[in-house]
Amino acid sequence: MNIAFDIDALRAIVAGADLRSFARAAAQLGRSQSAVSMQLKKLEQQAGTQLFVRKGRTLVATDAGEALVAYARRIIALNDEAALALGATATTATVRLGLPQDFFEDVMPATLSEYSRLHPGIHVEVQAGPNHVLAEEVRAGRLDAAIAFCPESSSGSDGELIGKLPMHWMAHKSLVFDSRVDRIPLVLFDHPCLFRQSALSALEKAGKRWRVAVTTPSLPGIWAALRSNLGLAVRTEHGMPEGVQCSGEKFGLPKLPAISLKLLRSSNASPAAQDLCDLLEHETIRLVTPG
Repeated sequence: MNIAFDIDALRAIVAGADLRSFARAAAQLGRSQSAVSMQLKKLEQQAGTQLFVRKGRTLVATDAGEALVAYARRIIALNDEAALALGATATTATVRLGLPQDFFEDVMPATLSEYSRLHPGIHVEVQAGPNHVLAEEVRAGRLDAAIAFCPESSSGSDGELIGKLPMHWMAHKSLVFDSRVDRIPLVLFDHPCLFRQSALSALEKAGKRWRVAVTTPSLPGIWAALRSNLGLAVRTEHGMPEGVQCSGEKFGLPKLPAISLKLLRSSNASPAAQDLCDLLEHETIRLVTPG
């Protein structure tokens, strides 16, 4: 017997998996919690296995649940794309994009502008976040595409290499201190962070003394701390603001390795999401790693 999964039920389990709560999923979908629970029960009956288990106050997908959620994302994306193409729905199909904050000023607007021209009826969700979070979101199917920094030595199996960018010590041009006497003041992203790890590793190997002056979860926070002469940070030159400069040689700091930039694609991406991946790769190469 052929099983026909209900599209609304599939939407419910995707929302429940993303929000890690079927109560929040019900609120988001505008349904009662009991209605969503009935949809989940029906899916489990059709699948012949338990799809979610309770851990504490949340429901966590079983192996079968994770598999069905992954298929559900593809089914929903294709359903919405087909309905939109035929003009049969007022609901907008959605594709999901993840980027480090470094690329919000140029890569994101360039990509969205071109994508909206090619797909004017599709809604794009944009998420900023640490590299490890973006990678996990793509693996879980919660993002269709992402650009992420990776260690230079990382294998080619975890994304498509776009290019490699040198890392630099950066400070405001007016920062003054004596690295031979003073501990090096550092402006760092919250842990874990590849730039943070590279900075600390290089200083430890060089026998340089350091102290953490500022930690922040945001790139604007990094630039603000540098403009305030609070210390040095490690970044690429991309998006370096006025008044901030590469300062490693000035302060006698050790050389840093390059960092890889990769495109991550969801294995469940719809054709519309694949177009987003291709545009994202093109604009990143054009704006970040030309030549």
